Amino acid sequence: MQQVFLTVGTTFSSLDLASRYPEYQIIVCQRGEQALDTLAQLKQVQIPIVLFLVDQQLLDMKGVCFLEQAKALAPTAKCLIVTDQTKEPLGVLHFKVDAILRTCVPPEDFFFPVLDALLNQGVRQGRETTFSPLFHGIRVIGHRWSAHSHQMKDFLARHAIPFQWVDLEAHPEDTQAFMHGEDHPAFPIIQFSDGTWLSQPTPAQIAEKVGLATQSEIPFYDLIIVGGGPAGLAAAVYGASEGLLTAVIERDVPGGQAGMSSRIENYLGFPIGLPGSELAIRGSAQAARLGAHILSPQEVVGIRIADPYRYVTLASGSEIGCYTLLLATGVAYRTLAVPGLDRLTDRGVYYGAAMTEASACEGKQVFVVGGANSAGQAALYFADYAKQVSILVRGESLEASMSSYLLQEIELRDNIAVQTQTEVVGCFGEENLERLCLRESSTGTERSVEASALFIFIGAAPKTQWLPETIARDQAGFILTGNDVKAHGWSLDRDPFPLESSVPGIFVAGDVRTASIKRVACATGDGAVAVSLIHQYLRAVR
Repeated sequence: MQQVFLTVGTTFSSLDLASRYPEYQIIVCQRGEQALDTLAQLKQVQIPIVLFLVDQQLLDMKGVCFLEQAKALAPTAKCLIVTDQTKEPLGVLHFKVDAILRTCVPPEDFFFPVLDALLNQGVRQGRETTFSPLFHGIRVIGHRWSAHSHQMKDFLARHAIPFQWVDLEAHPEDTQAFMHGEDHPAFPIIQFSDGTWLSQPTPAQIAEKVGLATQSEIPFYDLIIVGGGPAGLAAAVYGASEGLLTAVIERDVPGGQAGMSSRIENYLGFPIGLPGSELAIRGSAQAARLGAHILSPQEVVGIRIADPYRYVTLASGSEIGCYTLLLATGVAYRTLAVPGLDRLTDRGVYYGAAMTEASACEGKQVFVVGGANSAGQAALYFADYAKQVSILVRGESLEASMSSYLLQEIELRDNIAVQTQTEVVGCFGEENLERLCLRESSTGTERSVEASALFIFIGAAPKTQWLPETIARDQAGFILTGNDVKAHGWSLDRDPFPLESSVPGIFVAGDVRTASIKRVACATGDGAVAVSLIHQYLRAVR
Protein backbone atom coordinates (compact mmCIF):
# COMPACT_ATOMS: atom_id res chain seq x y z
CA MET A 1 0.00 0.00 0.00
CA GLN A 2 1.50 3.34 -1.06
CA GLN A 3 2.06 5.86 1.72
CA VAL A 4 0.92 9.47 1.40
CA PHE A 5 2.34 12.98 1.55
CA LEU A 6 -0.52 15.39 2.24
CA THR A 7 0.35 18.95 1.21
CA VAL A 8 -1.97 21.79 2.19
CA GLY A 9 -1.85 25.29 0.74
CA THR A 10 1.81 25.28 -0.25
CA THR A 11 3.08 26.68 -3.54
CA PHE A 12 5.61 23.89 -3.75
CA SER A 13 5.19 21.81 -6.91
CA SER A 14 3.54 18.42 -6.47
CA LEU A 15 5.32 17.33 -9.65
CA ASP A 16 8.69 18.08 -8.04
CA LEU A 17 7.66 16.09 -4.98
CA ALA A 18 6.42 13.16 -7.07
CA SER A 19 9.61 13.15 -9.09
CA ARG A 20 11.82 13.25 -6.00
CA TYR A 21 9.78 10.75 -3.97
CA PRO A 22 8.13 8.33 -6.44
CA GLU A 23 7.53 5.75 -3.71
CA TYR A 24 4.98 8.06 -2.06
CA GLN A 25 1.57 9.25 -3.24
CA ILE A 26 1.32 13.06 -3.26
CA ILE A 27 -2.13 14.47 -2.40
CA VAL A 28 -2.59 18.22 -2.76
CA CYS A 29 -5.27 20.29 -0.99
CA GLN A 30 -5.64 24.06 -0.99
CA ARG A 31 -7.86 24.54 2.08
CA GLY A 32 -7.65 23.14 5.57
CA GLU A 33 -11.24 21.85 5.69
CA GLN A 34 -10.75 20.10 2.35
CA ALA A 35 -7.60 18.47 3.67
CA LEU A 36 -9.34 17.30 6.87
CA ASP A 37 -12.12 15.68 4.82
CA THR A 38 -9.51 13.98 2.64
CA LEU A 39 -7.62 12.82 5.70
CA ALA A 40 -10.76 11.31 7.23
CA GLN A 41 -11.39 9.36 4.02
CA LEU A 42 -7.79 8.09 3.97
CA LYS A 43 -8.06 7.01 7.57
CA GLN A 44 -11.29 5.13 6.85
CA VAL A 45 -9.58 3.01 4.19
CA GLN A 46 -6.42 2.71 6.36
CA ILE A 47 -4.02 4.47 3.99
CA PRO A 48 -1.02 5.63 6.05
CA ILE A 49 -0.03 9.31 6.10
CA VAL A 50 3.74 9.85 6.35
CA LEU A 51 4.00 13.63 6.14
CA PHE A 52 1.96 16.81 6.46
CA LEU A 53 3.48 19.68 4.45
CA VAL A 54 1.40 22.70 5.42
CA ASP A 55 1.54 26.43 4.76
CA GLN A 56 0.96 28.47 7.89
CA GLN A 57 -1.30 30.90 6.00
CA LEU A 58 -4.12 28.73 4.60
CA LEU A 59 -7.16 30.28 2.99
CA ASP A 60 -9.55 29.18 5.74
CA MET A 61 -7.40 28.64 8.84
CA LYS A 62 -3.92 28.79 10.26
CA GLY A 63 -1.65 25.89 9.34
CA VAL A 64 -1.05 25.03 13.00
CA CYS A 65 -4.82 24.85 13.58
CA PHE A 66 -5.11 22.34 10.75
CA LEU A 67 -2.20 20.29 12.09
CA GLU A 68 -3.66 20.16 15.58
CA GLN A 69 -6.79 18.50 14.16
CA ALA A 70 -4.88 16.40 11.63
CA LYS A 71 -2.52 14.92 14.24
CA ALA A 72 -5.51 13.43 16.02
CA LEU A 73 -6.30 11.46 12.86
CA ALA A 74 -2.68 10.61 11.94
CA PRO A 75 -0.60 10.87 15.12
CA THR A 76 2.56 9.29 13.66
CA ALA A 77 2.81 11.57 10.62
CA LYS A 78 5.67 14.06 10.42
CA CYS A 79 4.71 17.74 10.52
CA LEU A 80 6.46 20.32 8.37
CA ILE A 81 5.28 23.94 8.34
CA VAL A 82 6.12 26.46 5.62
CA THR A 83 6.01 30.05 6.81
CA ASP A 84 7.41 33.50 6.11
CA GLN A 85 9.80 34.80 8.76
CA THR A 86 8.15 38.22 8.61
CA LYS A 87 4.83 36.82 9.82
CA GLU A 88 3.65 36.22 13.35
CA PRO A 89 5.09 33.40 15.52
CA LEU A 90 3.32 30.05 15.56
CA GLY A 91 2.15 30.38 19.16
CA VAL A 92 1.75 27.64 21.74
CA LEU A 93 1.58 24.22 20.11
CA HIS A 94 -0.02 21.04 21.45
CA PHE A 95 1.86 18.77 19.11
CA LYS A 96 5.40 18.34 17.80
CA VAL A 97 6.51 20.26 14.70
CA ASP A 98 9.36 18.32 13.09
CA ALA A 99 10.62 21.17 10.91
CA ILE A 100 9.76 24.80 10.14
CA LEU A 101 10.81 26.06 6.70
CA ARG A 102 11.11 29.78 6.14
CA THR A 103 11.36 29.26 2.38
CA CYS A 104 11.28 26.37 -0.07
CA VAL A 105 13.27 28.00 -2.88
CA PRO A 106 15.48 26.56 -4.28
CA PRO A 107 14.25 23.13 -3.19
CA GLU A 108 17.48 21.30 -4.07
CA ASP A 109 19.49 23.48 -1.70
CA PHE A 110 17.25 23.54 1.32
CA PHE A 111 13.85 21.86 1.15
CA PHE A 112 14.88 18.44 -0.14
CA PRO A 113 17.78 17.98 2.33
CA VAL A 114 15.43 18.76 5.21
CA LEU A 115 12.74 16.42 3.93
CA ASP A 116 15.28 13.66 3.20
CA ALA A 117 16.62 13.88 6.73
CA LEU A 118 13.11 13.92 8.17
CA LEU A 119 12.12 10.77 6.29
CA ASN A 120 15.37 8.95 7.08
CA GLN A 121 15.02 9.82 10.73
CA GLY A 122 11.55 8.32 10.72
CA VAL A 123 12.92 4.92 9.77
CA ARG A 124 14.45 4.39 13.21
CA GLN A 125 12.49 5.94 16.06
CA GLY A 126 14.09 3.99 18.92
CA ARG A 127 10.68 3.06 20.28
CA GLU A 128 9.91 -0.41 21.51
CA THR A 129 7.57 -2.56 19.50
CA THR A 130 4.27 -3.47 21.06
CA PHE A 131 3.33 -7.07 21.87
CA SER A 132 2.50 -9.22 18.87
CA PRO A 133 2.55 -13.02 18.76
CA LEU A 134 3.71 -12.88 15.13
CA PHE A 135 7.01 -11.23 16.03
CA HIS A 136 9.98 -13.49 15.20
CA GLY A 137 12.99 -11.41 16.19
CA ILE A 138 14.66 -10.85 19.56
CA ARG A 139 12.27 -10.69 22.51
CA VAL A 140 13.10 -9.26 25.91
CA ILE A 141 10.80 -10.85 28.48
CA GLY A 142 10.81 -9.42 31.97
CA HIS A 143 9.19 -7.27 34.62
CA ARG A 144 8.42 -3.61 33.94
CA TRP A 145 10.28 -2.31 36.97
CA SER A 146 13.30 -4.61 36.79
CA ALA A 147 16.57 -2.67 36.58
CA HIS A 148 18.10 -5.59 34.68
CA SER A 149 15.27 -5.52 32.13
CA HIS A 150 15.83 -1.81 31.57
CA GLN A 151 19.57 -2.35 31.06
CA MET A 152 18.96 -5.08 28.47
CA LYS A 153 16.46 -2.94 26.54
CA ASP A 154 18.78 0.04 26.64
CA PHE A 155 21.74 -2.02 25.40
CA LEU A 156 19.83 -3.42 22.43
CA ALA A 157 18.20 -0.10 21.52
CA ARG A 158 21.48 1.83 21.58
CA HIS A 159 23.04 -0.79 19.33
CA ALA A 160 20.04 -0.38 16.95
CA ILE A 161 19.16 -4.05 17.37
CA PRO A 162 15.36 -4.43 16.92
CA PHE A 163 13.58 -6.21 19.75
CA GLN A 164 10.17 -6.78 21.23
CA TRP A 165 9.54 -6.00 24.88
CA VAL A 166 7.16 -8.38 26.65
CA ASP A 167 6.02 -7.24 30.08
CA LEU A 168 5.23 -10.30 32.22
CA GLU A 169 2.60 -8.42 34.17
CA ALA A 170 0.67 -7.88 30.94
CA HIS A 171 1.54 -11.27 29.41
CA PRO A 172 2.15 -13.83 32.22
CA GLU A 173 1.61 -16.67 29.74
CA ASP A 174 5.14 -16.06 28.42
CA THR A 175 6.52 -17.49 31.66
CA GLN A 176 5.34 -20.96 30.75
CA ALA A 177 7.70 -21.39 27.82
CA PHE A 178 10.70 -21.08 30.13
CA MET A 179 9.58 -23.03 33.19
CA HIS A 180 11.25 -26.37 32.37
CA GLY A 181 10.39 -27.69 35.79
CA GLU A 182 11.53 -24.59 37.65
CA ASP A 183 9.08 -22.67 39.75
CA HIS A 184 10.85 -19.34 39.40
CA PRO A 185 12.69 -18.76 36.11
CA ALA A 186 15.33 -16.04 36.25
CA PHE A 187 14.02 -13.04 34.36
CA PRO A 188 14.73 -11.03 32.30
CA ILE A 189 15.09 -13.54 29.49
CA ILE A 190 16.24 -12.70 26.00
CA GLN A 191 14.83 -15.03 23.37
CA PHE A 192 16.49 -15.07 19.94
CA SER A 193 14.95 -15.77 16.56
CA ASP A 194 16.53 -19.23 16.42
CA GLY A 195 14.62 -20.26 19.56
CA THR A 196 17.59 -20.09 21.95
CA TRP A 197 17.45 -17.87 24.99
CA LEU A 198 19.59 -16.39 27.75
CA SER A 199 18.52 -15.88 31.35
CA GLN A 200 19.69 -12.66 33.04
CA PRO A 201 22.45 -12.19 30.47
CA THR A 202 25.35 -9.78 30.69
CA PRO A 203 25.92 -7.27 27.87
CA ALA A 204 28.94 -9.33 26.79
CA GLN A 205 26.80 -12.46 26.44
CA ILE A 206 24.25 -10.58 24.35
CA ALA A 207 27.02 -9.06 22.24
CA GLU A 208 28.51 -12.47 21.51
CA LYS A 209 25.10 -13.88 20.57
CA VAL A 210 24.23 -11.07 18.16
CA GLY A 211 27.69 -11.00 16.58
CA LEU A 212 29.30 -7.90 18.10
CA ALA A 213 33.10 -7.99 18.41
CA THR A 214 34.30 -7.99 22.01
CA GLN A 215 37.82 -9.42 21.57
CA SER A 216 40.62 -8.38 19.25
CA GLU A 217 41.85 -10.85 16.68
CA ILE A 218 45.30 -9.24 16.46
CA PRO A 219 47.74 -8.38 19.28
CA PHE A 220 49.13 -5.02 18.13
CA TYR A 221 47.86 -1.77 16.56
CA ASP A 222 49.24 1.56 15.41
CA LEU A 223 46.51 3.30 17.41
CA ILE A 224 44.21 2.13 20.17
CA ILE A 225 41.36 4.46 21.12
CA VAL A 226 39.82 4.02 24.56
CA GLY A 227 36.24 5.27 24.38
CA GLY A 228 33.73 5.22 21.54
CA GLY A 229 32.05 8.60 21.92
CA PRO A 230 32.16 11.30 19.22
CA ALA A 231 35.86 12.01 19.86
CA GLY A 232 36.82 8.35 19.73
CA LEU A 233 34.73 7.57 16.67
CA ALA A 234 36.05 10.62 14.81
CA ALA A 235 39.61 9.55 15.59
CA ALA A 236 38.80 6.04 14.38
CA VAL A 237 37.44 7.39 11.09
CA TYR A 238 40.48 9.57 10.46
CA GLY A 239 43.00 7.03 11.75
CA ALA A 240 41.64 4.13 9.72
CA SER A 241 41.11 6.23 6.58
CA GLU A 242 44.73 7.42 6.75
CA GLY A 243 46.22 3.95 6.94
CA LEU A 244 46.67 3.46 10.69
CA LEU A 245 45.78 0.04 12.05
CA THR A 246 43.15 1.28 14.51
CA ALA A 247 41.04 -0.21 17.29
CA VAL A 248 38.29 1.38 19.39
CA ILE A 249 37.56 -0.15 22.79
CA GLU A 250 34.23 0.92 24.31
CA ARG A 251 33.09 -0.30 27.72
CA ASP A 252 29.40 0.21 27.02
CA VAL A 253 27.84 1.29 23.71
CA PRO A 254 29.50 3.49 21.05
CA GLY A 255 28.21 7.05 21.15
CA GLY A 256 28.99 8.06 24.72
CA GLN A 257 26.75 10.68 26.30
CA ALA A 258 25.98 12.12 22.87
CA GLY A 259 24.63 8.72 21.85
CA MET A 260 22.04 9.00 24.61
CA SER A 261 20.78 12.38 23.43
CA SER A 262 17.24 12.25 22.08
CA ARG A 263 18.01 14.89 19.47
CA ILE A 264 21.08 16.98 18.58
CA GLU A 265 19.99 20.04 16.62
CA ASN A 266 23.13 22.19 16.49
CA TYR A 267 25.49 19.77 14.74
CA LEU A 268 26.61 20.97 11.32
CA GLY A 269 25.03 19.28 8.32
CA PHE A 270 21.78 18.04 9.86
CA PRO A 271 19.16 20.73 9.26
CA ILE A 272 16.47 19.13 11.42
CA GLY A 273 18.89 17.59 13.91
CA LEU A 274 19.43 13.90 14.52
CA PRO A 275 19.11 11.51 17.45
CA GLY A 276 22.36 10.85 19.27
CA SER A 277 21.90 7.14 18.64
CA GLU A 278 21.80 7.86 14.91
CA LEU A 279 25.09 9.75 15.12
CA ALA A 280 26.66 6.87 17.06
CA ILE A 281 25.42 4.23 14.64
CA ARG A 282 26.56 6.17 11.58
CA GLY A 283 29.95 6.94 13.12
CA SER A 284 30.53 3.32 14.13
CA ALA A 285 29.53 2.05 10.69
CA GLN A 286 31.76 4.60 8.98
CA ALA A 287 34.78 3.72 11.14
CA ALA A 288 34.24 0.00 10.62
CA ARG A 289 33.85 0.41 6.85
CA LEU A 290 37.19 2.22 6.74
CA GLY A 291 38.87 -0.64 8.61
CA ALA A 292 38.76 0.25 12.30
CA HIS A 293 38.17 -2.60 14.74
CA ILE A 294 35.44 -1.73 17.25
CA LEU A 295 35.38 -3.82 20.42
CA SER A 296 32.20 -3.35 22.43
CA PRO A 297 31.29 -3.97 25.18
CA GLN A 298 34.85 -4.26 26.44
CA GLU A 299 36.55 -2.39 29.27
CA VAL A 300 40.12 -1.17 29.61
CA VAL A 301 41.22 -1.43 33.24
CA GLY A 302 44.92 -0.59 33.02
CA ILE A 303 47.78 0.82 30.95
CA ARG A 304 51.35 -0.46 30.80
CA ILE A 305 54.26 1.48 29.30
CA ALA A 306 57.16 -0.42 27.67
CA ASP A 307 58.81 2.17 25.41
CA PRO A 308 58.29 2.59 22.56
CA TYR A 309 55.09 0.57 23.04
CA ARG A 310 51.95 1.06 25.10
CA TYR A 311 49.71 -1.76 26.27
CA VAL A 312 46.13 -1.75 27.50
CA THR A 313 44.87 -4.36 29.95
CA LEU A 314 41.30 -5.51 29.41
CA ALA A 315 38.83 -6.58 32.07
CA SER A 316 39.31 -10.14 30.88
CA GLY A 317 42.99 -9.95 31.83
CA SER A 318 44.33 -9.95 28.27
CA GLU A 319 46.56 -7.24 26.82
CA ILE A 320 46.67 -5.46 23.47
CA GLY A 321 49.69 -3.43 22.36
CA CYS A 322 50.05 -0.29 20.27
CA TYR A 323 52.43 2.47 19.26
CA THR A 324 50.03 5.24 20.30
CA LEU A 325 47.08 5.44 22.62
CA LEU A 326 44.20 7.93 22.54
CA LEU A 327 42.12 8.43 25.68
CA ALA A 328 38.59 9.50 24.75
CA THR A 329 36.68 8.10 27.71
CA GLY A 330 34.37 11.08 28.05
CA VAL A 331 32.49 11.90 31.21
CA ALA A 332 29.69 10.39 33.26
CA TYR A 333 26.64 12.11 34.74
CA ARG A 334 27.15 12.95 38.37
CA THR A 335 24.95 11.03 40.76
CA LEU A 336 22.24 12.78 42.73
CA ALA A 337 22.67 12.36 46.49
CA VAL A 338 19.04 11.96 47.51
CA PRO A 339 17.56 9.50 50.03
CA GLY A 340 15.85 6.58 48.29
CA LEU A 341 17.26 7.34 44.86
CA ASP A 342 19.87 4.57 44.62
CA ARG A 343 17.29 1.90 45.37
CA LEU A 344 15.04 3.16 42.56
CA THR A 345 17.74 3.68 39.92
CA ASP A 346 16.65 2.04 36.64
CA ARG A 347 13.23 1.51 38.21
CA GLY A 348 11.80 4.91 37.45
CA VAL A 349 14.98 6.90 38.12
CA TYR A 350 17.41 7.14 35.18
CA TYR A 351 20.67 8.92 34.44
CA GLY A 352 20.50 10.32 30.94
CA ALA A 353 17.71 10.08 28.39
CA ALA A 354 16.57 6.47 28.73
CA MET A 355 14.56 6.57 25.53
CA THR A 356 13.45 2.94 25.77
CA GLU A 357 11.29 4.01 28.72
CA ALA A 358 9.44 6.70 26.77
CA SER A 359 6.40 4.59 25.90
CA ALA A 360 5.95 3.75 29.58
CA CYS A 361 5.63 7.50 30.26
CA GLU A 362 2.44 7.74 28.19
CA GLY A 363 0.03 10.04 30.02
CA LYS A 364 2.26 10.21 33.13
CA GLN A 365 4.06 12.86 35.18
CA VAL A 366 7.75 13.02 34.28
CA PHE A 367 10.54 15.10 35.85
CA VAL A 368 13.89 16.12 34.34
CA VAL A 369 16.69 17.40 36.59
CA GLY A 370 19.24 19.69 34.97
CA GLY A 371 19.54 22.93 33.04
CA ALA A 372 21.92 22.13 30.18
CA ASN A 373 21.13 21.18 26.58
CA SER A 374 20.90 17.46 27.31
CA ALA A 375 18.12 18.11 29.81
CA GLY A 376 16.24 20.33 27.36
CA GLN A 377 16.50 17.77 24.58
CA ALA A 378 15.22 15.05 26.89
CA ALA A 379 12.30 17.17 28.06
CA LEU A 380 11.20 17.79 24.48
CA TYR A 381 11.48 14.10 23.65
CA PHE A 382 9.47 12.86 26.63
CA ALA A 383 6.87 15.59 26.13
CA ASP A 384 5.71 13.62 23.07
CA TYR A 385 4.62 10.85 25.45
CA ALA A 386 4.05 12.22 28.93
CA LYS A 387 1.07 14.16 30.18
CA GLN A 388 3.39 16.65 31.87
CA VAL A 389 7.17 17.14 31.89
CA SER A 390 8.71 19.33 34.60
CA ILE A 391 12.27 20.61 34.29
CA LEU A 392 13.81 21.14 37.73
CA VAL A 393 16.73 23.56 38.03
CA ARG A 394 18.43 24.98 41.10
CA GLY A 395 19.23 28.29 39.38
CA GLU A 396 16.97 31.23 38.71
CA SER A 397 16.58 30.53 34.97
CA LEU A 398 17.70 28.36 32.06
CA GLU A 399 19.03 31.18 29.89
CA ALA A 400 22.63 30.92 31.08
CA SER A 401 22.98 27.17 30.60
CA MET A 402 20.72 26.15 27.69
CA SER A 403 20.87 27.04 24.00
CA SER A 404 18.27 29.51 22.78
CA TYR A 405 16.83 27.13 20.16
CA LEU A 406 15.91 24.70 22.93
CA LEU A 407 14.45 27.46 25.10
CA GLN A 408 12.24 28.53 22.21
CA GLU A 409 11.01 24.99 21.57
CA ILE A 410 10.31 24.43 25.27
CA GLU A 411 8.25 27.62 25.41
CA LEU A 412 6.06 26.29 22.59
CA ARG A 413 5.14 23.11 24.45
CA ASP A 414 2.24 23.54 26.84
CA ASN A 415 3.01 20.28 28.66
CA ILE A 416 6.54 21.33 29.67
CA ALA A 417 6.95 23.39 32.82
CA VAL A 418 10.20 24.87 34.10
CA GLN A 419 10.49 24.99 37.88
CA THR A 420 13.43 27.16 38.89
CA GLN A 421 15.14 27.22 42.30
CA THR A 422 13.77 23.73 42.86
CA GLU A 423 15.61 20.52 43.75
CA VAL A 424 14.78 16.90 44.50
CA VAL A 425 15.32 15.98 48.17
CA GLY A 426 13.54 12.62 48.35
CA CYS A 427 12.46 9.64 46.19
CA PHE A 428 9.74 7.24 47.27
CA GLY A 429 8.18 4.03 46.01
CA GLU A 430 8.09 0.32 46.77
CA GLU A 431 8.85 -1.45 43.47
CA ASN A 432 9.31 1.69 41.39
CA LEU A 433 9.36 5.47 41.64
CA GLU A 434 5.99 6.79 42.78
CA ARG A 435 6.63 10.18 44.42
CA LEU A 436 9.25 12.89 44.74
CA CYS A 437 9.85 15.39 47.48
CA LEU A 438 10.77 18.78 46.01
CA ARG A 439 12.23 21.74 47.86
CA GLU A 440 12.04 25.39 46.77
CA SER A 441 15.42 26.85 47.72
CA SER A 442 14.14 30.43 47.95
CA THR A 443 11.63 29.60 50.70
CA GLY A 444 12.71 26.19 51.99
CA THR A 445 9.21 24.91 51.32
CA GLU A 446 8.92 21.20 50.57
CA ARG A 447 6.13 19.46 48.72
CA SER A 448 5.34 15.91 47.62
CA VAL A 449 4.44 15.23 43.97
CA GLU A 450 3.45 12.12 42.03
CA ALA A 451 6.15 11.01 39.59
CA SER A 452 6.40 8.09 37.19
CA ALA A 453 9.92 8.84 35.98
CA LEU A 454 12.89 11.00 36.90
CA PHE A 455 15.66 11.66 34.36
CA ILE A 456 18.86 13.18 35.74
CA PHE A 457 21.34 15.45 33.89
CA ILE A 458 23.38 17.23 36.55
CA GLY A 459 26.80 17.81 35.12
CA ALA A 460 29.59 15.41 34.40
CA ALA A 461 32.67 13.88 35.98
CA PRO A 462 35.61 12.32 34.08
CA LYS A 463 36.17 8.56 34.04
CA THR A 464 39.86 8.62 34.96
CA GLN A 465 40.20 6.82 38.30
CA TRP A 466 41.65 3.74 36.59
CA LEU A 467 44.56 5.60 34.96
CA PRO A 468 48.14 5.30 36.27
CA GLU A 469 49.52 8.20 38.31
CA THR A 470 51.99 9.03 35.54
CA ILE A 471 49.12 10.47 33.50
CA ALA A 472 48.64 13.89 35.08
CA ARG A 473 45.17 15.18 35.87
CA ASP A 474 43.71 18.31 37.39
CA GLN A 475 41.91 18.40 40.74
CA ALA A 476 38.61 17.43 39.12
CA GLY A 477 40.16 14.40 37.40
CA PHE A 478 40.32 15.81 33.86
CA ILE A 479 43.50 14.89 31.97
CA LEU A 480 46.13 17.57 31.39
CA THR A 481 47.56 17.98 27.89
CA GLY A 482 50.02 20.13 25.94
CA ASN A 483 51.96 22.77 27.80
CA ASP A 484 50.04 22.02 31.00
CA VAL A 485 52.00 18.76 31.45
CA LYS A 486 55.49 20.32 31.48
CA ALA A 487 55.41 20.65 35.26
CA HIS A 488 54.26 17.05 35.71
CA GLY A 489 57.28 14.95 34.80
CA TRP A 490 57.60 15.65 31.08
CA SER A 491 60.83 13.85 30.13
CA LEU A 492 61.53 14.64 26.46
CA ASP A 493 63.58 17.46 24.94
CA ARG A 494 60.74 18.43 22.61
CA ASP A 495 57.59 20.18 23.77
CA PRO A 496 54.50 18.00 24.19
CA PHE A 497 52.02 18.04 21.34
CA PRO A 498 48.83 20.05 22.04
CA LEU A 499 46.68 16.98 22.83
CA GLU A 500 49.46 14.85 24.30
CA SER A 501 49.32 13.76 27.93
CA SER A 502 52.20 13.71 30.41
CA VAL A 503 53.15 10.30 29.02
CA PRO A 504 54.55 10.69 25.47
CA GLY A 505 52.54 8.78 22.89
CA ILE A 506 49.34 8.87 24.94
CA PHE A 507 46.96 11.49 23.57
CA VAL A 508 43.63 12.83 24.88
CA ALA A 509 40.48 13.94 23.03
CA GLY A 510 36.99 15.06 23.93
CA ASP A 511 35.29 15.84 27.22
CA VAL A 512 37.84 14.00 29.38
CA ARG A 513 40.47 16.59 28.48
CA THR A 514 41.04 19.59 30.75
CA ALA A 515 39.40 22.80 29.48
CA SER A 516 37.64 21.04 26.61
CA ILE A 517 34.47 22.61 25.23
CA LYS A 518 31.56 20.27 25.91
CA ARG A 519 30.07 20.14 22.43
CA VAL A 520 29.79 17.24 19.99
CA ALA A 521 31.50 19.23 17.24
CA CYS A 522 34.42 20.06 19.53
CA ALA A 523 34.81 16.41 20.50
CA THR A 524 34.88 15.26 16.89
CA GLY A 525 37.35 18.03 16.11
CA ASP A 526 39.57 16.82 18.93
CA GLY A 527 39.50 13.31 17.48
CA ALA A 528 40.53 14.54 14.05
CA VAL A 529 43.31 16.78 15.38
CA ALA A 530 44.62 14.00 17.61
CA VAL A 531 45.16 11.73 14.60
CA SER A 532 47.18 14.45 12.85
CA LEU A 533 49.39 14.78 15.94
CA ILE A 534 49.70 11.00 16.23
CA HIS A 535 51.11 10.89 12.69
CA GLN A 536 53.77 13.38 13.75
CA TYR A 537 54.59 11.32 16.82
CA LEU A 538 54.84 8.08 14.83
CA ARG A 539 57.24 9.63 12.31
CA ALA A 540 59.60 10.39 15.18
CA VAL A 541 59.49 7.01 16.98
CA ARG A 542 59.38 4.55 14.09
